[in-house]
Amino acid sequence: MTARTKQGVFGARRKYNQWVGDQTLEDYALRFTSVSARKWSALKVASTALGAITFLALEAIGGSITLSYGFHNAVVSILLVSVVLLLLSMPISYYSSKYGLDIDLLTRGAGFGYIGSTITSLVYASFTFIFLALEASIMALALELIFGLPLHWGYLVSTLVVIPIVTYGITMITRFQASTQPFWVLLQLLPIGYILINDMGSIDNWMQFQGQSQNGPELDWLMIGAASTLLFSLVAQIGEQADYARFIPPQSLAGKKAWWLATILAGPGWIIIGAFKLLLGSFLLVLAINYGISPEQAAEPTQMYLVAFSYVSQSPSTILALTAAFVVLSQLKINVTNVYAGSIAWSNFFARLTHAHPGRVVWVVFNVVVAIILMEVGIYSALVKTLGIFGIIALSWIGSMVADLVINKPLGLSPPHIEFKRAHLYDINPVGVGAMLISMTLGIIAYNGVLGAEAQAFSSFITLALTFLISPLIAWATKGRYYIVRPVPLDNELSGPLSSPLSSPSSSTQCGVCENHFEKPDMTYCPLYQLPICSLCCSLDAHCKDACRPEGLISNQFLAFVQLFFKSIRLRHIQSRAFKFTLLFSINTVSYTHLTLPTNREV
Repeated sequence: MTARTKQGVFGARRKYNQWVGDQTLEDYALRFTSVSARKWSALKVASTALGAITFLALEAIGGSITLSYGFHNAVVSILLVSVVLLLLSMPISYYSSKYGLDIDLLTRGAGFGYIGSTITSLVYASFTFIFLALEASIMALALELIFGLPLHWGYLVSTLVVIPIVTYGITMITRFQASTQPFWVLLQLLPIGYILINDMGSIDNWMQFQGQSQNGPELDWLMIGAASTLLFSLVAQIGEQADYARFIPPQSLAGKKAWWLATILAGPGWIIIGAFKLLLGSFLLVLAINYGISPEQAAEPTQMYLVAFSYVSQSPSTILALTAAFVVLSQLKINVTNVYAGSIAWSNFFARLTHAHPGRVVWVVFNVVVAIILMEVGIYSALVKTLGIFGIIALSWIGSMVADLVINKPLGLSPPHIEFKRAHLYDINPVGVGAMLISMTLGIIAYNGVLGAEAQAFSSFITLALTFLISPLIAWATKGRYYIVRPVPLDNELSGPLSSPLSSPSSSTQCGVCENHFEKPDMTYCPLYQLPICSLCCSLDAHCKDACRPEGLISNQFLAFVQLFFKSIRLRHIQSRAFKFTLLFSINTVSYTHLTLPTNREV
């Protein structure tokens, strides 16, 4: 190996990286969650994660599918999808808890690669602002109905109010969720108890409800499939749960039983509560219709709970106060999570593309602004169509990742550990990216009815099944070579020259760029600086041009693919040096032209 010239660290770069690395403000938005940062008990983290499962979009979705397809079809689809989501949640929660990784870092190492995971970051960020807009719309409708606040002002109030809480990250969110949880549980269970005591006949009315389908008690599997596609839009909630699960202390500190209990509650636990709320929304829709509310209005959660709280009190002012308190509290608890998760997703997305990070708070505001725009254009009225397409896209992502975790890893088709650092990853791993793109494309084609009514109804299940088929096939065909581009640390011995200070057995190592100390899983060796470097400084560095992994760059991966393609069709003469020179010359010419175009100021 030829000797490299050591690159010095500029003072401005060091100060900038130190600012970005402010752990209180940034909340581990771009890096592995160190053991020292997991300072809460395992069950407290699980409680915080479950505190977000208050969103009234669950009731709205449960009511919508019941109105469209009737009681029997809605209940079967809710139970079926809930079981699938529970099974998908478990491996993601397990690996997030074990390795201290948020959903973005987990995606990198679970088959997508460093740049490939930007696709999923965008999908995840889209989920957060779509559901932020939906939840804030529900809250704004409640404020208009109860207090007469115009919708435009309600949109602003419903979103801007969470910014101060989210700015201070997981610490403030944990306190907020813990302090509000008892009140929310009381308000959630209070009307249900009164209804069951005073109106047991409402259960029979619910079970006999046929909806717009008028299908009677007979199950219609096409309707069940169509309802399931809408329900699968909730699959991206798994990512928000993982963003909390990464703070669960290691099993050695929390204890085996507490760790497993917290991992299950923080991960699969959300869909257990979610299924209950979906069924509750189905029940409250029928209750509201029988109360005299029009079917269209009865599908709105505020109307549902106005009717539900009318069983608690006969006083109109008391009913309005209880409904307002419950709706506002429910939506604040989930929107805190939506904005927090969105800020992390946007941080990761733009940090990889720009090698810069203006601070997580910037992306907090950005996520809120996007949600406000969506509310102004009326996203709530387009609920079914919006969530149907999004569910296919999100399911192709989550399914591809879970397939890697539960099939590829046990079969030895992918590394047993999760590698998330830029210095050790290919830009594109065809295993996850290929499985997602193929399954998503075929799923959307089926969803649009091109493949027939049966495929359209079960397009979500087709998408999920394809991910579990395609992911291991690509991993087997590529022999798993695109997971790791450069040797990674094994048994606490980090890669690099033997003289590297990383060989020290201490629990933390100083980063040579920002000069902060980090735990070894967050560190690697930089051959350009010839110093240990943390994963965040490595991600933000644009000067190095990925000198440690040239074969992992997307441009070189593309060139290798072109060469392999021509080799496969036995055009040996295309492999000549002249062809390689021409191709590289073309790529470099385009790059040079792009970099040297005059700016507006120069013109």
